[in-house]
Amino acid sequence: MRAYIIRRLLLMIPTLLLVSILVFSLIRFIPGDVIDAMMTTSSYQGGMESRAALERALGLDVPAHVQYARWIGNMVLHGTLGKSLLGSAITIEEQILRRLPVTLELGLLAIAIGLVIALPVGIYSAIRQNTLADYAGRSLAIIGLATPNFWLGLLVIVFPAIWWNWTPPIRMIALSDDLLGNLGGFIAPSLILGTYFAAATMRMTRTMMLEVLRQDYIRTAWSKGLKERVIVVRHVIKNALIPVVTLIGLQLPILVGGSVIMENIFNLPGLGRLLLDALLKRDYPMVSGINLVFASGVVVINLFVDLLYGFLDPRVRHRE
Repeated sequence: MRAYIIRRLLLMIPTLLLVSILVFSLIRFIPGDVIDAMMTTSSYQGGMESRAALERALGLDVPAHVQYARWIGNMVLHGTLGKSLLGSAITIEEQILRRLPVTLELGLLAIAIGLVIALPVGIYSAIRQNTLADYAGRSLAIIGLATPNFWLGLLVIVFPAIWWNWTPPIRMIALSDDLLGNLGGFIAPSLILGTYFAAATMRMTRTMMLEVLRQDYIRTAWSKGLKERVIVVRHVIKNALIPVVTLIGLQLPILVGGSVIMENIFNLPGLGRLLLDALLKRDYPMVSGINLVFASGVVVINLFVDLLYGFLDPRVRHRE
């Protein structure tokens, strides 16, 4: 197991390197650059000479591969993601660390809400197949998969304001200042972000439960007269959860994309909002740094999912 973990950690290096190259390259295909963004502001008074001076000051007067080499060199040799092109005195990693707790709280609450909804509903739907409860659960799952999160987020803000003159909290309250106020600001975006996650996980849970329930060893357990609760808990759930764990790991990038939307709709100062601002202003180092953090999180979570296989399936642990 230790050798497997070391191999996976070493594999993270080329993976993150490839991600950094892709992000660093693709953002430069977007029309315009940070100089154009500065020139569109009313405070900009310079001409083409000032533009050339700005390019030299920001290091944009050299080819893209040289800019990438400088950026990756600073990260490897000095452990820094650099500074924003917009002139902020705060380093990129400091800004990321300030915003990261908000995004983590939003993502963890969404995952928790999704699992609390998906697993019981999926398990019950499989056990009570083709009943009214099963049809209701499957219908809600299809609705959750088909409803865009951004549209649902706008509805949650607009319709209560029209009908009841009330809107959910759209301001951030620190967790240390007011626990209930903090949760109140996160509950709506977390519920919305968790709908798609819950719907996909519920469908997978139900499908795998039905497949395991039809296995021969489950029929043997029934023939021995074991109680339904014992069969489901001891024999069915553990085997059915292996593909579900895979799906949960694959859902993480979708949650990252959803956090960008939810943070902007509900005015949450997280990494998603910082990423969108950096994209609009063509702040290349900031965009690259945030995407590298997101990619690192996805890789680490998938490593954790693979290690969890060993607990759920001893055959995987034996092969490793």
